[in-house]
Amino acid sequence: MFGTSGKAWARKALAAFFCALAPFWLGLANADQPIRLMVGFPPGGTTDVIARLVAQRMAEDLKTSIVVENRGGASGNLAASLVAKSDPDGKTLLFVPSSHATNASLYTNQPFDTVKSFRAIGLVAVTPYVLVVNPKVAAHNVKDFVAYLKAHPGKVEFASASPGTGQHLAAELFKTEAGVDIVHVPYKGSAAALPDLIGGRVPMMFDNIAVMLPHIQDGSLRPLAITSRTRSRFLPQTPTMVESGYPNFEVLGWFALLAPANTPEAIVNAYHASLKKVAANPDFIAQVGKLGGEVVVRSPAETDTFIAAEVEKWGKVIRSANIQIN
Repeated sequence: MFGTSGKAWARKALAAFFCALAPFWLGLANADQPIRLMVGFPPGGTTDVIARLVAQRMAEDLKTSIVVENRGGASGNLAASLVAKSDPDGKTLLFVPSSHATNASLYTNQPFDTVKSFRAIGLVAVTPYVLVVNPKVAAHNVKDFVAYLKAHPGKVEFASASPGTGQHLAAELFKTEAGVDIVHVPYKGSAAALPDLIGGRVPMMFDNIAVMLPHIQDGSLRPLAITSRTRSRFLPQTPTMVESGYPNFEVLGWFALLAPANTPEAIVNAYHASLKKVAANPDFIAQVGKLGGEVVVRSPAETDTFIAAEVEKWGKVIRSANIQIN
């Protein structure tokens, strides 16, 4: 009945038809059972806050209920494990930060595959880090700071929120890219590190721009570089690490919405279409901006590729620095 081109057209038309029906189907399928959005961290943190913003607005768009469930444990691995084992029917989703990718190398006994056990619905937002120093440090740019570090090998310490965190890994990448010898001082969270950082007892740190911005604005800390490839609207005068001479240096905190592997394409596409509507909302953009984030939505395929690349990139850094949590 159909030629080769006709069959291809028919398949595309059928896929489009089911994709169009998917939001309606999702609403019916979850009339009595809300969609569960799993978050692997306690309420109130950045991951939880953004997840709830997404859940609220997607629920309004899809005309169904989305309930956020906080299942903290093992840096998000507990929630990820639960979703990986869930039926791929669109009723259980996972909201993850960038630690989802680094966990693949930090934890050796995960009961799931970070890449193969999930199907991305889309990237939601990114948050650049910023390299800050205490104002007592003489350097006012990365070039001069690197020169200072090379003149004092093994003598300068850097703070992190704990071993294996984004702050720690950003500094390990910096050590490799700049060829410097700096010493790790882990704390129990960024808040615990700030008094020593501001007091000058530990002179440098990489951290989320939202965490550091108030202290930069009041002069307690000096920014040297942003870790995204483009400058941040929050610190437009601060150059990037790329501009500072390190073309391979990019560190982003990010947030993504995932489903179990083998979730039907129509369901994934319906959720992604809803996510794009959420991302275009000015109020959502403003609320994410208050957390230091930029709304950046990528397609399911692009997000899958991005996460796989993050797993590979940070795996190299973690193995080189011999970092392991368990």
